[in-house]
Amino acid sequence: MTPPEAPGFHKAALSPREALLFEAGVKLGGVFHQYIGMPVSKETADGLARTIEDAVRLQPFVTDVIVRIDPERGGAAGDGRFAYRYLTPEMLRVEVTLHDQGTTVVAALDHRADLRYPLMSVLTVSDELPPSGRDATGGPDGPA
Repeated sequence: MTPPEAPGFHKAALSPREALLFEAGVKLGGVFHQYIGMPVSKETADGLARTIEDAVRLQPFVTDVIVRIDPERGGAAGDGRFAYRYLTPEMLRVEVTLHDQGTTVVAALDHRADLRYPLMSVLTVSDELPPSGRDATGGPDGPA
């Protein structure tokens, strides 16, 4: 049985809030699965974090993203020219803000030591403009 057509991107009849929550999971899952395993050092961690932020900002509905990488939280680094680690879940903290149709979702990816797991969670859901004052189309009132 084919579900009835629903407005928007999803075949199911999702509210804008439900669709943004889904999109937040997609964004965080993408970061986790695309970047874990990348070579990283103290010298390159900030640059890698900015690159991830820039890539996530390209995606629909994203109004803000903050990535923190702490390479000290990884395993032992090699010596000399091998003095780097691979990005692990323990090193990564991501917070993403999405906005669409009056709803803002803030979600995070953070390694939970007590669970020994990189947990994705919804931090807030509100019906206000995001802190940046922009909506998903780039301006306070829509397209520029």
